[in-house]
Amino acid sequence: MSEIIYKQKIQNKSLKIGIIGLGYVGLPLAMTYAKKGFLVYGYDIDENKVNSLLKKKNYILDVDNQILVNAINDKVFCPTNDQKDLKKCDVIFVCVPTPITKNKVPNVSYIENATNIIMSNFKNGSMVILKSTTYPGTTEEIILSAFEKNNMIIDKDFYLAFSPERIDPGNEIWNSDNTPIVVGGVSKKSGDIAEIVIKSVISKVYKASSAKIAEMEKLLENIFRSVNIALVNEMAQMCDRMGDINIWEVIEAAATKPFGYMPFKPGPGIGGHCILIDPYYLSYCAKGYGFHSEFIELAAKTNENMPHYVVDEIIKVLIKNCENIYKSKVLFLGVSFKKNVGDIRNSPAIEIIKNLNKIGFSNISYYDEFVPKFQLKNNVYKSLKSLQDISSFDCCIITTDHDNIDYNKVIANSKLTFDTRNVKKNKQYNNKYYLLGDGKK
Repeated sequence: MSEIIYKQKIQNKSLKIGIIGLGYVGLPLAMTYAKKGFLVYGYDIDENKVNSLLKKKNYILDVDNQILVNAINDKVFCPTNDQKDLKKCDVIFVCVPTPITKNKVPNVSYIENATNIIMSNFKNGSMVILKSTTYPGTTEEIILSAFEKNNMIIDKDFYLAFSPERIDPGNEIWNSDNTPIVVGGVSKKSGDIAEIVIKSVISKVYKASSAKIAEMEKLLENIFRSVNIALVNEMAQMCDRMGDINIWEVIEAAATKPFGYMPFKPGPGIGGHCILIDPYYLSYCAKGYGFHSEFIELAAKTNENMPHYVVDEIIKVLIKNCENIYKSKVLFLGVSFKKNVGDIRNSPAIEIIKNLNKIGFSNISYYDEFVPKFQLKNNVYKSLKSLQDISSFDCCIITTDHDNIDYNKVIANSKLTFDTRNVKKNKQYNNKYYLLGDGKK
């Protein structure tokens, strides 16, 4: 299709959208287009997800339930596990996971599988837009290469672009509807058409000069956060070692500077899909050019070490306050990777629990309204129904600072509290309260 035809289809709402992957990125994106009146086919290999959506049951907190129900009732959103439905689509967004292996090597198999599905069910003249975070060159190396192997010519038989996701789970202000989007085409024409497609639902779009620029831009976003979080995590450890210096007060004081400073906070580690993983995608890519991103990798390692550091600090606190630390009843408050969401991917809280298990702690419970249960090897942990019996635990560890918890009450009734999130905000409590990075342990 030509640029003119795309514009016409957008104007009369006949443009059909396909989305591969109905997770934290794909489902909100599907709703964004469905709300604007476009017909969206949402494909996922997970039959449970598809069946849940067909029953109008939502599993993503950032997706409004009523919007989902309306989209299905109005038949503008069609969840499916039938690949053939993608043949009907003019635009296909690829929103699949991009994890890393145990050896910190990018696993792009999900993108490869999605590409194979597209090639088997492709409508000539359609646009493919990859949204999965990956290393620079992926769009060309995997998707473009697959098309060219099938003797298909870019800007004639197909169009191809990269547009990174900018999902922030739990953010009530910025979402898939209003967050500015970056897009870069493998060719200029592909970039132009991709920009038109995205602008049909999102007003602010930055068109990069290439797909590689857009791919690298996404890594810069997340690695910027990784590096700065690593900095304050290391300084928190330093403050604990030095004593009498509270990193949280240091950050608060520094934040009074109106220019040249952006506050970042320490914590028990980094979770989620992006920030923990993205540095290794860039590192992997850089090594192919004989470049070693030592600074970036060091920051990633610092963040990865935080759960282990927190375990050491917990043990120190328990030794000071409990006769037999291994028999201690320990309660974790929050196991999701960030506040006010139910996402446990790479959760530092779960990593801390796993490490405590390894050294002999067996009496561990947790409370998290967003995470009813989770499995750790052969053990299934279930959330407490309430915090009424918090005084029965020897130690309460605050690992995720959900807004639905009365922390003043928790700290007042807990025999011992170890806080990794500074929920008290520098208020004074009894000497049974310990804070990560306060220099007083």
